[in-house]
Order: sequence, then structure tokens, then C-alpha cells
Amino acid sequence: MAKSDGGGLTWTLSAAGTATFVLRFRHGGRRHELTLGRYPDLTLSAARKFAAEKRVEVQQGKNPAADMRKAKSRRDWTMRELIVDYRELVLCELADSTQRSYGRNLNRIASGMGAMSVRDVSAADIVAQIERVKVGWVECFTLWCTLRGLFKHASGKRLIDANPCAGVQLDSIIGKRPEVRKRLMLTADEIRVLMTAEMSTENRLSVCILLATGVRVSELFTALRADLYLKEARWHIPKSKTGPEMDIPLPKPVVGWFEQLIALAGKSAYVLPARLSNRLKRFDGDTHVSKDAIREAVDYWIDNTKPTPKIRRFTPHDLRSTMKSHMRKLGVARDISEMCLNHKLAGVEGIYDQHTYYEERRAALALWSRFLTTCAKGKEWKALPLRKSAT
Repeated sequence: MAKSDGGGLTWTLSAAGTATFVLRFRHGGRRHELTLGRYPDLTLSAARKFAAEKRVEVQQGKNPAADMRKAKSRRDWTMRELIVDYRELVLCELADSTQRSYGRNLNRIASGMGAMSVRDVSAADIVAQIERVKVGWVECFTLWCTLRGLFKHASGKRLIDANPCAGVQLDSIIGKRPEVRKRLMLTADEIRVLMTAEMSTENRLSVCILLATGVRVSELFTALRADLYLKEARWHIPKSKTGPEMDIPLPKPVVGWFEQLIALAGKSAYVLPARLSNRLKRFDGDTHVSKDAIREAVDYWIDNTKPTPKIRRFTPHDLRSTMKSHMRKLGVARDISEMCLNHKLAGVEGIYDQHTYYEERRAALALWSRFLTTCAKGKEWKALPLRKSAT
């Protein structure tokens, strides 16, 4: 049964007894029908107003029936479903550290917005999500990056037509980034205090190796015994996201420090095996110390040693800047000191110069090692002629 109200608006009654308002119109030379809604949920006056709006769209060259079909075919996802899909298709392809940092923030987003429809999320919801998380600036920036990546994924799947993060300015929400802390250059006196620190043997040797080699702390705490070639005085560092693979020449004192660590490591495959039973249990009985173990050991030493050590508070990364700065004072060329830190040479030179400068680095690290041992003994450094290969 059907009854026209004029202008294409028709009231229909199905055999099952369902009453519906339908708009009939022509578009592109063809006849179309658009279901407006059921009666009496949709009243006649509301149906007339709705039909008038759709007739305007037809006059503008649009096909409201086709638009309705597209909207119905595009399933409405919840934020929690989007996060699961993002983890499976995008997050797993990112670097390990990014997976960890984004993973933390995906959990925060799921907690705050998980039940929301992806289509319903607005810029105001993005701002509210950032404001409700009480973390530092850097972690808040990571949350912001996670939100942008998540909705970029939603846009790519055509779950949404526009990214709600567009136009949202992080500085307007949490302010400008605080000034980045400047790296320290420990003095000769501070180096002596550090190298003779009353720490556990493992921690003291770890700090000494970091200072003597200039490696990143992650490269030391994940180091495998299989990558140490102590008879050749060489340490092989595999390729990672922070740098290419590299062989580090080891001065004699550093070889001795590694030998002590290996003896303390027992049967572990790692140079610095985990010491906590719960961590060992989680990793099937053998893994390395946690990423924060060395930094926490340094902080504990400074905070709990009486009298307080005469050294400024520093991070393991400051040991790299300490080595770089002192090397320059000792006469090591800038490029060689950069190579000792496993930094790439800048610009075109870095592209074409594939030389590893192994001998030059060995001479520079040997000079640096002599300086460190002199500092540790509390003696005054007397400059020795630097081999030409180190300059």
C-alpha cells in the first residue's frame, strides 16, 4: 500500500505492517528511492522537512540515495576496535622502542576513548584526551604522535573523511617544550670520583666501560658475550636503529674490565645479565639487565653515599659527551671523535666516505684510556705525542 504526499514523498505500508516514508526522485535519468524513516517514529511534518532537504541535494546534482548506501556500507568502528587493528597492521612494523612508547599511549587512549565511535571523535575529544593524561612534555608529545598515527590509519581505511587531529596544536594545550637539558662534560676530578666509586663491581665496571668506549647505554646492557673478541681487543656491535654495525677497538684496561664482567656473568649469554629473579623468570632464565639499571645505580650511589660524592648529577648519555669533549681537548680530530661515537659523517662526505677509520679510532681510544687511568689515579695529565693516525 502506498500514498503520495506530493513532491515524491510517499507513505508506504508493507505486507508485514511496517509503515515507512520514502522519497522518490530522478537522478541521472534514472528513478531512485530513499527511505527516510519509519512511521510513527518519523512524523509527517518531519518527513516533509527531511524530503525537502533531500530534494535540494538532488537539485545540486547529488544523489542522496547513493550517499545513504555508502554510509551504511561503511561500518562504524569503536576506538577500541581501531586500536586493535592499528596494533596488528601498523605498530608491529615500527621500531621496538616505538612499539613500547606507542603501546603505552594506545593503552591510555583505549582507557579514555575506547567505547567511542571513531566517526564521533572530534578535535575537542583529542584535546580532552591529551589534557587528562598527566605526564611530562616528551611523553605527552608521544601521545600526540600516537593519536595522529591512529587517526591517519582510520582515514586510510576510510572509516573517517577527516583526521580530527588536524589543526590541534600541542603547544596550545600543554605549552612550549621545556628547554632541553644540556649535556655535561665531567671534569678530570669528577672522572676520578666516578671511576673509584663505591658501587657494586658490575655497576662500577659498567660505568667505566661506558666512559672509555663512548657507546650508548643500550649497546652495553644488551651486549652478548659472543660479540666480544677479547683476544683481538675488539667488540662488535650489531646494527640497530641507533646506528650501523661497528667494531670497537678496546684498549688494554677495557679488555680487563670486560674480562671481570664475563667472570661475574657466569653462564649467561649476556655481559650484564639480569640480577632480579622475577625478571629472569619472565625471560626464561636468561636476559640482560633492565634499560634503567645503570642509570638507577648511578642515582643510588650519588643519593646514598656519605659524604656525598663530589660530582654533578649525570646520566649515562652524559658520558658520551664527556668523552667527545675531552677527546677534542686531547687533540683528536672532530671527525675521528664523531666516528668513535658511531655518528655518521655529515652531508656528502658521509655518503661517499665508507672508511671505518679503525686504526685512527684505536689510537684515539688508547689516548683517551690513558687519560682516564691517569685521572683515576689522581695524577696530573701530561700530554703525550698523539699518533698521526688519531688526528
